[in-house]
Amino acid sequence: MKGPSYAVSSRRRSGARLLWSLFGACLVAAVIGYKPVVIVHGLFDSSGEFVELLRFINQAHPGTNVSVFDLFDRSASLQPLWKQVEGFKAAIYPIMQNAADGVHFICYSQGGLICRGILSTLPDHNVHSFISLSSPQAGQYGDTNYLKYLFPQFMKFNLFHFCYTSVGQRISICNFWKDPHHMDMYVNSSDYLALLNSERTNPNSTVWKKNFLRIKKLVLIGGPDDGVITPWQSSQFGFFDDNETVVEIKDQDFYLRDVFGLKTLNARGDLFLCSMAGVEHINWHSNYTVFNACIEKWLV
Repeated sequence: MKGPSYAVSSRRRSGARLLWSLFGACLVAAVIGYKPVVIVHGLFDSSGEFVELLRFINQAHPGTNVSVFDLFDRSASLQPLWKQVEGFKAAIYPIMQNAADGVHFICYSQGGLICRGILSTLPDHNVHSFISLSSPQAGQYGDTNYLKYLFPQFMKFNLFHFCYTSVGQRISICNFWKDPHHMDMYVNSSDYLALLNSERTNPNSTVWKKNFLRIKKLVLIGGPDDGVITPWQSSQFGFFDDNETVVEIKDQDFYLRDVFGLKTLNARGDLFLCSMAGVEHINWHSNYTVFNACIEKWLV
């Protein structure tokens, strides 16, 4: 009799401990009140790529409401970025409206540029942390596998012939293709990035800057072994000059003139760079070391 009674008692205690653990996790989430997290995917991605990131978030901050949208998935991610901005904005806005304390953005690769479009054009957004995860914020200029797949007849040195046309600007990657040897063409032709970075005259630049500066923190994550974002420093607003030498963020004209708010964010103490070697582009959102060092602390 003692054996079975002990087994039942042990199971009861284990069950009680599990219930108390679950109760404790729920209580922590309720007391701390973690802000909702919105994840925006990159080129050729879908929500399925972010299973690990969702797991990391819910392990670190139990009860967090995390949204990843099945919008502009796979080949649809090639659609013009302004079209994607409007689509994601419509999906995300109700989440913002229901989050009195604000939300966090984690925006990966091309998604980081989409999020900037949302933040610049939405005057009443309530984004607290904008985490830009290996996103070409200052542009893209490199011979990568993505480029070879999309434009097999082009290399980086001649893609401007296509991208800087009205037809080219209907494809997302051309919206942020930035050829340092043809800057005049980029400035005059880019319908997206040149406007966001105020490299092209933009009558909305003052309003967009005010909207963008509603964020409380800007976190720029990237690294030298990315293999896709070129130069990798573009993930932190660095980019090539006409000699293909990287000019870092604080020496960029758009930072020095503070045209969309980077210098203001830095002066506020709200601009953070997190660089990590050994991470390939497709692994940023599934690497626990990246999450632990560069993301987790900004999701409170």
